[in-house]
Amino acid sequence: MRVHFLGAARTVTGSMHLVETPRANVLLDCGLYQGRRRESYERNRNLPFRARDVDVCVLSHAHIDHSGASPMLGKHGFRGSIFCTPATRDLCAAMLEDAAMIQVQDAGFLRRQHDRGESDAEAYEPLYDAEDVIRTLGSMHTVSYRHRTTIAPGVDLTFLDAGHVLGSAIVMLDVDHDGENRRLVFSGDLGRRNMPILRDPEIPTGAHALLLESTYGDRTHDPIERMEHDLADVIARTVERGGKVLIPSFALERAQEVIYALKHLHTQGLLPDVPVYVDSPLTVRVTEVFKLHPDCYDEQTRRILESGDSPFDLPRLTYTSSVEDSKRITASKDPAIIISASGMVEYGRVLHHLKSIIEDRASTVVIVGFQAQHTLGRRLVERRQRVKIFGVERDRYCEVVVLDGFSAHADRDDLVAFAEAARERGPLRRVALVHGEPKSQDVLAETLRERGFHDVHVPEPGDVMEV
Repeated sequence: MRVHFLGAARTVTGSMHLVETPRANVLLDCGLYQGRRRESYERNRNLPFRARDVDVCVLSHAHIDHSGASPMLGKHGFRGSIFCTPATRDLCAAMLEDAAMIQVQDAGFLRRQHDRGESDAEAYEPLYDAEDVIRTLGSMHTVSYRHRTTIAPGVDLTFLDAGHVLGSAIVMLDVDHDGENRRLVFSGDLGRRNMPILRDPEIPTGAHALLLESTYGDRTHDPIERMEHDLADVIARTVERGGKVLIPSFALERAQEVIYALKHLHTQGLLPDVPVYVDSPLTVRVTEVFKLHPDCYDEQTRRILESGDSPFDLPRLTYTSSVEDSKRITASKDPAIIISASGMVEYGRVLHHLKSIIEDRASTVVIVGFQAQHTLGRRLVERRQRVKIFGVERDRYCEVVVLDGFSAHADRDDLVAFAEAARERGPLRRVALVHGEPKSQDVLAETLRERGFHDVHVPEPGDVMEV
């Protein structure tokens, strides 16, 4: 068995690993790469493998950097099945359709700006459209947590709960070779322990090799209680200045966690009396999918639901879908809290809101998730004085606050604890670190070696590891 690291190697986005077994080729994740617009487009348009040679694809979860390139498979000749959890399939129906729509809209917007000479951004064609998404959904097969099933000759699949986002899974592949079993475990994106809404990550047993994410492998998170306090402080001072609070948020999980935190602050009397807008049609749809899968919730969230309350609602909260409503929110000068996608500020309505407040000293942008290199979100995190929005350079006067504690990713301590627990439950010897930038991966690799993991790999793009 060989693992080809084709995406999310020495970087965070574009998760894609091809597992070559004696009798089948299995693709783990098929995510979009996010970064510089032209580079991202070229990397996403050209898959780094022959799609027709892949027998099956397994998605760890529905985030676009893990599932967003799956509609490209069929366009390149893939005719196999895609396996995921039931919640992931339901979320992909919303998220992939939204990704296709945004590609079409943004391509048209940039083309019009370019034609009018208002932007130096190059025009591009969408990677896929709604018909491609429909074909992709038709090839998806769902597998519940802890239910072992054969997905290809000599390959069995079992999902465990990763605790990262709704439906997220730790992937266990059992590969038969001449009567001997080898178990490869892929963490996907691993969640944090004791976070609201979802259950904690499960621990795999019998692993021979582990592909472990490493997004926050070089740091630890502040407690979620501290983040709620800091969020309350940011909102209070921004509203006092008469500004808006803009929270770019991933539509899946992060938006729901922020709403959950705002509800908690309101219950404690710590939220100013201002409107809260969730201005993202995708977030509205994703929140509806959440309501369909209470089986994924932790005990505390289930108790809230059983009481007749909703963890995703609070006074003066409005979910908006129409373009007209979004424009009214942007045009208003009154203080407000705006939660809008995309999480890395690369596309969607959040760009229009950012454009309207970027030069406003009273307003604040609150970053609540990881920002990949070369994204607009990363440039905000770096407090750049000038940033490019829709191809136009603009001065940044608004405040930028980073609250990493809202992250749904495991931190260094969580990752080490997960690897050690997996080692205690099986013959684990080999670990490969994926889905992380070089600094975080190098720190985590050294930490694992200090804990007695002697076979730790940090693969470069295109590297191959034998199991």
